Amino acid sequence: MGFSHIPVLLQETIEGLNIKENGIYVDGTAGGGGHSGEILRHLTTGKLISIDQDPDAIKTLTQRFKDNENSIIIKGNFGNMKDLLELRGVGKVDGVLLDIGVSSHQLDTASRGFSFHEDAPLDMRMSQSGITAEELVNTLSFEELRKIIFEYGEEKYASSIAKGIVAAREREPITTTLQLAEIVKANVPQKVRRDGHPARKTFQAIRIAVNDELNVLDKGLNDAFTLLGKGGRLAVITFHSLEDRIVKQKMAGWCQGCICPKDFPVCVCGNKPKARLVNKKPVCANETELTKNPRARSAKLRICEKI
Repeated sequence: MGFSHIPVLLQETIEGLNIKENGIYVDGTAGGGGHSGEILRHLTTGKLISIDQDPDAIKTLTQRFKDNENSIIIKGNFGNMKDLLELRGVGKVDGVLLDIGVSSHQLDTASRGFSFHEDAPLDMRMSQSGITAEELVNTLSFEELRKIIFEYGEEKYASSIAKGIVAAREREPITTTLQLAEIVKANVPQKVRRDGHPARKTFQAIRIAVNDELNVLDKGLNDAFTLLGKGGRLAVITFHSLEDRIVKQKMAGWCQGCICPKDFPVCVCGNKPKARLVNKKPVCANETELTKNPRARSAKLRICEKI
């Protein structure tokens, strides 16, 4: 199955990056190359470095851009962006794009174990390596599971779901997506089952834990900002509140000036803003895009410029 992914907020992202035809850009989560392809269309002598940890994505990108001399493709995690680029002699870039979260390809390929709609091995690994969701749900303690589901899934019924998982795995190992989905369904109130699929938040939480997504995002943002040259822009697309909060707070910190107490008559900290927000509020998908791609509904694009 080819790696397909409809690029979200495509034109808004390209405009926000303010691409120079001779610049150096990074797509840290390249996926199927939707955003990468559009960035490459704006380059003449510039370079685009497309990074992804998923082997399926790397195969697709390599085939798609095999004849494009402006394209450089790297298999790796965007959280290690600075090291990946330094190994290739790249010190500063003009722009970085991060499209955070699970891709359409990963969701739609049942065997990858991300979806609660089809039965498949409980996997959820974006890189197809490391600890699986099956290992996680069968080995973590009740308290560890409760904390993950509550914090990463923002799930009100985290305790009862965690208890249900622990009880179920004592009878037999939890090995498939539908097994886990049914356990969640059986451990939430009836009213919750009528409000979308009750397993959505739990699956999100476990996926985040399996891939260490929030720590990777924090490190990736720091790496990206370090790599930006003066006037370089960082564009980040998020799909849920946990990610968006990290991006919002990180950008706010870079844009903050004096941090002295308000009652100080003069500034003694010497802190100067390192960036400015390109958009004061996040950019969201319009109705035209939502009609074509309903998964864009929760997308938020934030952009800042290094000064």
